[in-house]
Amino acid sequence: MQPASAGLEKIVAASLRHLPPAEAALSAWPMVCGSAVAERTCAESFTGGILRVTVADAGWKRELQALAPRYVAAMNRYVAQPVNRIEFVIQAGPPPAKR
Repeated sequence: MQPASAGLEKIVAASLRHLPPAEAALSAWPMVCGSAVAERTCAESFTGGILRVTVADAGWKRELQALAPRYVAAMNRYVAQPVNRIEFVIQAGPPPAKR
């Protein structure tokens, strides 16, 4: 018997693969990074295999860059167009808007 989470992951991955590549990557970010990180970041764009994610400050950027290889691997389980890297950008101005 398979755990329910494995079945749910397959359903989510299939749904994301039907979205346009940029939309799929942006939609997958909160699931890949988890709710605590998703509340403090915002996936802004996906072009040329690069996912740009806005973060609050240099501390967040440093921490998330260390986790980037794990995030890239997880993203590529869900999206059709490969994510080659994640670029963390410090926000300029008010906190990022949630999508």
